[in-house]
Amino acid sequence: MMKPSIMDDPKKKEITKKRHFSFRINIFFFITFLLFSVLIVRLAILQFVQAKDLKAAENTNTNQTNKIAPIRGNIYDSTKSPLAYTIPVQSLFFRIEPSQQDKDEVIRMANKLKTDVFDKYGKPDSKKLEPADIVLAMDLGYDINKNKVKDPSYYWVPRKIKTDLSKEEIAYLLEHRDEFKWLEVTEESIRTYELDDMDTDGSPSTIAPQLIGYLKSYSTEKAKEMYQDNENSKEYLDTENVGFDGIERMYQDELRGKNGYKIYPVNAAMKIIGRATVTKPTKGNNLYLSINKDIQKTAEKAIADQIAFLHTPYARNDAFIKYGANAQAGYAVAMEVDTGRVVTMANYPDYNTNEWTGGISQATLDEVGSYIANGSITTAYPKYTDKERPKHPSSIVFMGSTIKPLSVLIGLTEKLITPSNQYYYDSGTFTFGKANSTSSISNSGRTAYGNLDASSSIEHSSNTYMSAKVGIPFYQKYGGENPAVTDKWAEYLAKFGLGVKTGSGLPGEIAGSNDFSKNAKKDSYQSAMVYASWGQNEKTTTLQLAQFAATLGSRGKRMKPLFVDEIRSFEGELVKKVEPEVLEDNTAMFAKGDWNTIIHGMKSGAEGIDELPYNVARKTGTSTQAVSGGTIDNAVFIAFAPVENPKLAVAVVVPEGGYGRYGASPIAAKIFQAYDAANEGILTKLGGGKRPW
Repeated sequence: MMKPSIMDDPKKKEITKKRHFSFRINIFFFITFLLFSVLIVRLAILQFVQAKDLKAAENTNTNQTNKIAPIRGNIYDSTKSPLAYTIPVQSLFFRIEPSQQDKDEVIRMANKLKTDVFDKYGKPDSKKLEPADIVLAMDLGYDINKNKVKDPSYYWVPRKIKTDLSKEEIAYLLEHRDEFKWLEVTEESIRTYELDDMDTDGSPSTIAPQLIGYLKSYSTEKAKEMYQDNENSKEYLDTENVGFDGIERMYQDELRGKNGYKIYPVNAAMKIIGRATVTKPTKGNNLYLSINKDIQKTAEKAIADQIAFLHTPYARNDAFIKYGANAQAGYAVAMEVDTGRVVTMANYPDYNTNEWTGGISQATLDEVGSYIANGSITTAYPKYTDKERPKHPSSIVFMGSTIKPLSVLIGLTEKLITPSNQYYYDSGTFTFGKANSTSSISNSGRTAYGNLDASSSIEHSSNTYMSAKVGIPFYQKYGGENPAVTDKWAEYLAKFGLGVKTGSGLPGEIAGSNDFSKNAKKDSYQSAMVYASWGQNEKTTTLQLAQFAATLGSRGKRMKPLFVDEIRSFEGELVKKVEPEVLEDNTAMFAKGDWNTIIHGMKSGAEGIDELPYNVARKTGTSTQAVSGGTIDNAVFIAFAPVENPKLAVAVVVPEGGYGRYGASPIAAKIFQAYDAANEGILTKLGGGKRPW
């Protein structure tokens, strides 16, 4: 018989079971103890070691995006010569962080920046900064508003310390980054305008400054108002500059580019607590203008030289030239007849656009403020005192006799006159009005030209012919003392760009003015129509006159004035090619024979024009204008060439320049020459030489 196994003993089995249970319990408590120990240690670390960092992290609830303004595109002339360009510069910025509570440390850094960086490695011509200037630029709030900050962005917007760092400054700052914490170098840009040779007064001048325009800070109230309807303006930074006039403003969106971004991690107090991530901005597009630098410089110099000549004793003693002795300003526009491309738009006096970089001084603004505006498209004056200004005309003057080709064309179209075999005897004066209330007008110098037909009336610039054969018959045909006369006359003028904007798109352009209604109310519609027929009702801009001349040259096709040939990316890829645009085609409205008649009459005497090696259709003008204390004569001139195949139209206005023949046409002659030279003699080739026409 076998003995019972120990495993079969119930008591021993129970004891073994209890031992196993106790072992498991001990293991459980030991593990629990370890876990609690780890937890306690972790809590201690959180409480005593990481509390400060975790407190900051607790308050971190967002990223703050800081916009980076793009590099502005450049502006070139038609030959790809730079006129306005952006120079990239590296600027030093300071950012506010939580660790900047120690004022002494910040001040020490400011002193170190001056002595170890700026003084040793800065560019020789850079602005000298003292430690106090650096601390002030940091704008930490020390002793400023007692640290009471209303705008949270006060913290996260970096402060600019210095612009245009040298390579040596940048290298030193990067090499000693640990010593200059809170500082960062960021690329910015400075707008620079190409300088021409010295002006006649010895001062430097930029090229076509009134056309190209200038930049000013977007932070100004005027800038905000100017761009309030621009859907892209929400991306603008208060610290950036935007176009304020001319091409810079007209093509603001194309030139500006697109923002880049710096994204900073910030806490609830909007203080930066980490490094930024950067998305680079997209550079703006480059513009290639229709303006030719050499032609532009020629036009600007021609105006300055002509005004200087009008002030010489020789000119003052000449029987005819002397009437321009008080001229102080001049404007010229040259526009291609077939394309509408404006190859020059010159203003005199002009100024140095670089004066706006960094903010123009009040003294400079006082000096040039009256002619910063583009006098070729809007009102401008040379520098006159407030007391002197009423005694002088602005840049917007009456057309004078330059309207006469159109007056005759209207007369022919309306069947008021016939092209030939109909003569008017010009006695030098013309009387009109009611029997008991007559008025009279006369030709310049009361000259009597005898028998005139339609063409010769233009060539001799007969005021009496225009009055008798166009003004009075037109007045009678359209109702006499009736606004319909005004409306119909204005309708004809508008087809040639007169009394309406040219369509150029240039900011600030005005439509001139038509004093017809005002003069009619003051006197009569008959009187107003008489004066309108020879250009004493319509005030125009120089650009309007150029478009008018080009429309005559094309025989009725009014082209949009173009200033840009093409737009390219900063890398040179073509973005847009600007094509010619016909605003209104009236070639079929006027008979071919009538065009021949008026162009055949555009032969009036014009200094400098007859010396050109091709035929030039032209019309001089002397617009008489009332000013405080009397009347003055403005020199006005329009022309296109060559007659046989018109390519270029030119308009010149010299307020107080006297007769157009002497005060304005020499300027136009030099512009024609410059255009011909810049385009491989195209006018000479198209004209085929001088011959009767």
